[in-house]
Amino acid sequence: MTVLSRPPAPVRRAAVLGSPIRHSLSPVLHAAAYEVLGLDWTYDAHEVAEDGLGAFLGRLGGPELPGTWAGLSLTMPLKRAAIPLCTELDEVARVTTAANTLTFPAPGEVHGANTDVPGMRNALAAAGVGGVERAAVLGGGATAAAAVAALGSLCRGTVEVYVRTPDRAAELRPVADHYGLRLEVRSWEDAAHSLAAPLVVATTPKGAADALGAKVPESPGVLFDVLYDPWPTPLAAAWSAAGGLVLGGLDLLVHQAVLQVELMTGSTVDRAAVVTAMTAAGEAELSRR
Repeated sequence: MTVLSRPPAPVRRAAVLGSPIRHSLSPVLHAAAYEVLGLDWTYDAHEVAEDGLGAFLGRLGGPELPGTWAGLSLTMPLKRAAIPLCTELDEVARVTTAANTLTFPAPGEVHGANTDVPGMRNALAAAGVGGVERAAVLGGGATAAAAVAALGSLCRGTVEVYVRTPDRAAELRPVADHYGLRLEVRSWEDAAHSLAAPLVVATTPKGAADALGAKVPESPGVLFDVLYDPWPTPLAAAWSAAGGLVLGGLDLLVHQAVLQVELMTGSTVDRAAVVTAMTAAGEAELSRR
């Protein structure tokens, strides 16, 4: 009797791309999710500069793509560079002109999504933060655009954006208009005034907002500081010491990553269980650094 053997199913792959990428927490977080979900998948990190994204995607081409590659996570500086390379965009990626998740429904198709925006909303909701009368955003890049979009369903009043140059905020106005927000652009020299807002979202690079730690008000509201390494930042530490509620970059990473897992697996997962596992894995990894 002849026994016919079937070739093993291809191992599903995913990865995070960016530059620099060496310190990314994404491989640790996604591995934790895969363990909870019982998935025998791999998730790697690849150093890819902005001008190399197209070539990287080209190397993934071929009929095997949908069966092998589940998706890609994108970090800076690739979120905007991905937009013209996508054949389809979800609404948030289109409005913010930034995609942090790529999936491949079929050969030649690249679907771009932005999970930063719903991830930020979900992180705030998990911390018990609902609507606010006004909010402030520090910075004017792609993450600031995500913050403005997230505030579209949270802020009932004005969103103040503090930037070093007005041009940095130009890309935020269409986002605010789409979500019906009143946007006011302020000079970075006045950034200390932002700290009086009920909700402050800090999207600036490491060190940029450190000096604001000395200017935290006596009774601060909520701070969402998107940095996670080192943690806490001087601003986050001062905010917490003054009794304010602080969310950090790990909260954002985890809540956007669980949505990436759903996009890449094509199924709804037990978000609470995955968030718990990812958070524990992320905290453990950061404690070792």
